[in-house]
Amino acid sequence: MINQVIRFQNDMVLVFDENGEQIPEFQGRYQDVRVKILARAPRSTKFFHGHWSPETWAPVPRKEW
Repeated sequence: MINQVIRFQNDMVLVFDENGEQIPEFQGRYQDVRVKILARAPRSTKFFHGHWSPETWAPVPRKEW
């Protein structure tokens, strides 16, 4: 299950499950994975815009991600 999604400044996306493991089939360029992620992510999924340091990840609403 998709738990966290981070879109970085270079438009690369990382996706993690509830155990903190990456989910490769949902990762890649934002333009390529956005629709697939939004279709499969439960309402509890947390979305972020981030830099390469977790301390700088900014939570964003699903609609703005």
